[in-house]
Amino acid sequence: METVKNIAEKLKVTFQPSDWTLALTTDQRVGVQKLVSSWQKRIDQEKYIQAQHTEKIQFDTSFKHQPEDLVAGIDEAGRGPLAGPVVTAAVIFSDYSKELVGLNDSKQLSRIKRQKFSEIIKKHAAAYYIHIQSVEKIDTLNIYEATKDSMALSVSNLSIQPDILLVDAMTLPTTIRQHSIIKGDAKSLAIAAASILAKTARDDIMDEFDKIYPEYNFAKNAGYGTAEHLTALKQFGATGIHRKTFEPVKSMIR
Repeated sequence: METVKNIAEKLKVTFQPSDWTLALTTDQRVGVQKLVSSWQKRIDQEKYIQAQHTEKIQFDTSFKHQPEDLVAGIDEAGRGPLAGPVVTAAVIFSDYSKELVGLNDSKQLSRIKRQKFSEIIKKHAAAYYIHIQSVEKIDTLNIYEATKDSMALSVSNLSIQPDILLVDAMTLPTTIRQHSIIKGDAKSLAIAAASILAKTARDDIMDEFDKIYPEYNFAKNAGYGTAEHLTALKQFGATGIHRKTFEPVKSMIR
């Protein structure tokens, strides 16, 4: 009879049901049953993640008129904060590496996983571009128009031009065929990839601003109007990266 330790080691490298795993379900040892239950949950989770990945690819592919059409996903990070830029990204995939499995809406991933996927996306994308829209531009145009402008620049600066744009909840001023997708980062692999690139880039920027303005803890709140951030605003006033057209900053600088 196999030891529980040996079974545990074998299950770590077992990815498909077999006669052996079926036999384990009849093993009366409590330790073995816990291992089998844990292994089955892992397998089911991996199948679910793979199914989601396939659905996202099929969603993107469904917009192609020709198999060789290139689809770009476009998304943003930072429309809501009181401070810092809005960052947008555009991503094109011409094929799909297994390393992309598990790529999801940036809001659904931890910062560590976003950083990991950011590197994977840059490695496997046929093209990508990240655009940083300044606070000054946001205050001049308004946040909606500034985001739209930034997204358009993300697309126009791609090293290869796409045939179709999938844009997260936005319509861009372009002649390229496009589709505005509500909650696109949960449906499209390309949009999800763009959301990760935009979010990781913006987080890195806010980390740098945190060193310049440590009182506001931008590394933690990313410029959003948390209670801690609002308290710092009242105590120290607005900085050069605060959006002057956003309340309560607008009222504070009158």
